[in-house]
Parts: sequence; structure tokens; C-alpha cells
Amino acid sequence: MDFKRYLITAALPYANGPVHIGHLAGCYLPADIYSRYLRAQKRDVKFVCGTDEHGVPITIRAMKEGITPQDVVDKYHTIIKDSFADMGISFDIFSRTSNKVHHDTSQAFFTKLYNDGVFEERESEQYYDEAKGIFLADRYIVGTCPVCGNENAYGDQCEKCGSTLSPEQLINPRSALSSAIPVKRTTKHWYFPLDKYEQWLKEWIVDGKKDSWKPNVYGQCKSWIDSGLQPRAMTRDSTWGVPVPLPNAEGKVLYVWFDAPIGYISATKELTNQWSDYWCKEDTKLIHFIGKDNIVFHCIIFPAMLKAHGGFVLPENVPANEFLNIEGEKVSTSRNWAVWVNEYVQDFPGQQDLLRYVLCANAPETKDNDFTWKDFQDRVNNELVNIFGNFVNRAFVLMHKLCNGRVPKLHIDAMDDADRILIQDIENAKFKVQTCLEHYKFRDGLYEVIDLARKGNKYMQDKQPWITAKTLEENPGNQALIDNCLHLCLQLTANLTILVNPFLPFTAKKMCGMMKVVDRMLEWENAGRIDLLKTNYPLLPPELLFRKIEDTEVAAQVEKLRSNLTKATTAKMEDQKAPATPEAIPEPPAQKAEITYDDFAKMDLRVGTILKAEKVEKADKLLKLLLDMGTETRTVVSGIAMHFKPEDIVGKQVTVVANLAPRKMRGIESQGMILMSQNADGRLIFVSPLEIADNGSEVK
Repeated sequence: MDFKRYLITAALPYANGPVHIGHLAGCYLPADIYSRYLRAQKRDVKFVCGTDEHGVPITIRAMKEGITPQDVVDKYHTIIKDSFADMGISFDIFSRTSNKVHHDTSQAFFTKLYNDGVFEERESEQYYDEAKGIFLADRYIVGTCPVCGNENAYGDQCEKCGSTLSPEQLINPRSALSSAIPVKRTTKHWYFPLDKYEQWLKEWIVDGKKDSWKPNVYGQCKSWIDSGLQPRAMTRDSTWGVPVPLPNAEGKVLYVWFDAPIGYISATKELTNQWSDYWCKEDTKLIHFIGKDNIVFHCIIFPAMLKAHGGFVLPENVPANEFLNIEGEKVSTSRNWAVWVNEYVQDFPGQQDLLRYVLCANAPETKDNDFTWKDFQDRVNNELVNIFGNFVNRAFVLMHKLCNGRVPKLHIDAMDDADRILIQDIENAKFKVQTCLEHYKFRDGLYEVIDLARKGNKYMQDKQPWITAKTLEENPGNQALIDNCLHLCLQLTANLTILVNPFLPFTAKKMCGMMKVVDRMLEWENAGRIDLLKTNYPLLPPELLFRKIEDTEVAAQVEKLRSNLTKATTAKMEDQKAPATPEAIPEPPAQKAEITYDDFAKMDLRVGTILKAEKVEKADKLLKLLLDMGTETRTVVSGIAMHFKPEDIVGKQVTVVANLAPRKMRGIESQGMILMSQNADGRLIFVSPLEIADNGSEVK
């Protein structure tokens, strides 16, 4: 299909902290590269984004800092917006979900679905803080982790050992707001019947997107759909967010993942009165750039919402990237293990393109990648400085030295095979880069740009015009050879400027200044030509495009990371009363205090086989397991539903803590606990015997 207009979105960053380079590499840099390329193609494109300013983490941060949620989002909206601007992320608008237009748009969307009878009203029991008089989201409940003993585990996850939990599993649960013991109360919410759209999603994604979506995106979507979709609550009990626009809905707001993607629509409304052209006309190509943790929301939930509403285009593609680690470890904002964009800009003033280059060249497009400061140094020094920058500088220096600072003439009759091959390389580079960008392969596209500069270096080195210049007194006709070499090198430089512009816009602007050309030369249709710089046109003296990164700078940045980690760890130890911030990534579990053999002997560990597994009603994270313990069967409730499908674990042998005191969860008495281990990526693994063991046999 020929698309008349393009709508590009990048995931709304959460306004409870600055953005780090993992965010840039994940979605904002590729979205910017693609948008700049489309603009160079003179296509009708709108690139929209904004801060996501609702949800529990915002209110928790406000509570910890003793300020209002509005204070939190105002602070970080400004920091995030400035960071993106400093890095050249060229949004057409950077909005925010606390704006009135967003509230109005989200409420109108919800009302349309409500009036169409889409939602299902359900009552459920939820924890309530009687001291504060409000219902508590899982993250508002803290207690002792049943797995590792951390006294400040959340109701949905323990940040110390990484275990997925539910509030029912916490020992001595308490409200994070008042420390009161929470009680269960009945509350009503509106659920979106995702299960009713399962067949449509299967046809649209599983059958229709297999060949066009990235394997990581397609695979995650297919797994979700194959596992069976369930209705999801689209409202929450809270005082911070978009109020539910219904009578008798006081104290209820729209679920943040209902209103956040609608932020793309409201931002477009702010941007242009013709917003509906970009959202409602079939000849619009909608592309969502996100990280892999947002795939389900953008590929399944939001499209189903759009389908239920009617009248909106659906995403043509969702080219999600994987994660970027730092110095071999996962980014952890709570441990301050991150390279913050605003700090990079301060530490490396005027060097934004160095970071843009490295993040694109090392982009986690198909798997998690690792950013190290040594690799940053090597790529900058060996690729940008020694290949790209070196070629451009040599071409300008030699032009000023051997051609009086003007673009020399191209002598057709003096051309040789090397000249013609270079011209072909210039023409081919345009189509190679273009093909990569059209298929969201930005890392490969950038490689082709550098490779063209590499070919230019080899061509110049083979021609050696500085050597030829020494023969001019004896053979003045050799000036044609010098002219041809430098003419083609300068035309190649002009092409490099066009091709590199989507990736390194600050560098392209500097190169345009050196060549004294206007921005119109950067239009994509000009790439591949060898007449971009007119004969006898005077060019300015060269400027160094890039500077080398010194060993001392690398050492300073690594030390900064380590120092930040030490400070964060110390602060955390000194502030045990406050739970970890909600955006924290699990730390490796610390070794527990030493115990005696008698302590260990109190535990009765036995082998059991799972006879039956089923989801616990109204509990997304819990599975009810029926275990064969040899002489009896037992029911155990386990918080593993987010990691395993019930049908996949029937027949699995597990290790059970058999003498754990029974405990009720969701009205079900759990008669023990199964032991699990956890990989670095957070995946749970059963602690099982290597060989088939008798059910009920003791684990020693």
C-alpha cells in the first residue's frame, strides 16, 4: 500500500526520573533516525511523544520526597524534555499526559467504549488502608518476602531477590502509606474483555504479521495469544490520574496503561487540527517505537482498544528493541547503575553525535547488548575519527593545498576504472542505506555510511594525489588526475553528509557549513549524485568533525559509575524503612545470615509431582497446584503464573517445603511452598531432582 502520511510514536517516558542511554538506544534514537530519514524523503511525517505522568510509581516517589505528584512530574518532564532536545531527538511535539487535552481525550475514549457496552463491570476484594481511607495498589503494600526474608518487599515483587509476589504472599503486610495493617474491602472496576478480541488478534498478528514484524515482537505476541487472553481492569482506585468519567466513580482513575497510549492521540491533537488525518485515514502508516518491555501493551492491548472504539488506524509495525546493559550489568535506577543523558551532555559538551553513533552502532536490535566506556572510546576513535573524520579532513586539506580551496573540475577523458568504481560505490550506498532504514535496520544502515567513508579513504590512499603533485613540473597534465581524485572525494563527502544526517545531525550540519551549502542539499533525492558541489566553488577550511576520547575520560566515567553504585547502596542500607523505588531492577540476592545444622534440620523438604495446575480467579500471578506427595495430595498456591502456563507444568517434579504452616491466599489454604531458582533475566526455574524420585521422598 502507498502511504500518504506517516505517524511515528516513541514510548512515553515515565516522569519519575531522568532518561538514561538504555532509553535512548531502545526506542528514541531509532525513532528519530527513521523520522529524519522520512523528512529527507519529503514525506508527510509527524513524530509525537510526551511524558507518562500517571500511575503508582509517581505517587510513591512523591510520598518519599514529601512533595505532590504534580511536583514530581513537573520536575522530570522538564529534565526529560531538555535531555531529548540536547541529543537532537526531533519530536514534532513533546507533550504530557497531565494536560487537559489528554484528560479530555482519554475520558472521551473511555466513554465511547462504555456507551457501546464494551466494558464488563466486576466487583472484587482489594486491600484497603483504613487509616488513610483509600484502596491500595499492590505497590502500596509492603511486607516480609516469603522467599528471602526481605522486610520491605512490595505486594507485586521483592526487589531484593526478584521474586514475583502477590499481597497475599507477604508476611506481616502493611500499608506503605501509613504502616497500618490493610484489610480487604469490595471495590468495583471496569474490565476490558481482551478475550473477546483474541480471534481477531490472532488473525491480525499471528496470521498477518509473521513476515513483517521483528521476530522478538512477533514471538512475544504469539506467546501471549496462544496462552489465552483474559479481561483486564481498565480502572484503578487512586486519587492521581485521569478520573473515570462516570457517575458514582469517585476515587477511581483510568488504568495508566489505558490512558498512556491514548497520549499519542492527544499529543497529535495538540500538534495539529488535522490530527484525525493521521489517526483515522487508512493511507496513514502508524509506527510505534518501543522497548521490549512494552510490546504487549502496544501490540495487543492498545490495538484491541482501537479496534473496539473503531475509526482508528492500527500500527503497521512495532519495531521494538531489546535492552542495553551497562558495563556487563543490567541498568538499575535504584542502584544508580546507569549513564544518564543529562549528565552525558554535561560531561561531553558538544559531543552528542558521539553517543548517537555508538548507541546506533551497538543497538540492541535483535538481542540485549552491552555498553562499555571502552567500547565507546574504541568506536569513536577507530571509526568516527580514523575513518569518517579522517577522510573528510584529508579531502578538504588536500583541496585547499592542491586546488586553491575550490572544487576542481572533473576531467571525463582522464577518468580510470578506480574513478568509475568509486562513482558506483556512491550510487550503491544510497540504496543500501535506504533499504536498511525502510526495514528498521538502523545499525546496518549506519555501517553502510561508514563503509562508504572507508572506501573513500582507500581510493584516496591508492590515488595519492600528494605524490602526483610532485610531478607537475615535469608533467603538468597530471593536474587532471589530482582534480579528478579530489573532485570525487568532495562529492563523496557531500553524499556522506546526506547519508549520515539521520544518524548524526549535528555532524551533518557542521559539514554543510564547511561546504557552504544550504539544508536543501540534505534531501534524500540528492544522494547518489556526483554533481552536488559545483566546479570552482570555494569551500571553507576544514573543521575536525570529531575528537578522540582519552583514557582518562573513560576511567573517570567508569569510576563515576562505581561511585554512584556505592553511594546508592550505602543510602539504601541507611534507609531500610523506605522500600526501593518502583523502577528498581532486582539486585543479586545477598547471602543470608549463617544458620546452624539444627536450623536447617527443622525444614522438611520433600519431592512432589504436580497433578493439576490452574489459575486462581482474580489473581493474575497465582497458580493453584495439586501435588502428589506420595502418601497424600496437597494444595499449594504459588506466585508463578506470570512465568508458566498451567498445562506446561503438569507432571513436573518439584521440591516442596512440606512442614510450612498452612496459609490462606485468595480464600485457598496453601499447604506448603515449592522451591524456585531465578536466572539473571528474571526467569524462574523449578528446583527439581535430576532423576525421577519417589513422591514424598525426603530432600537432604
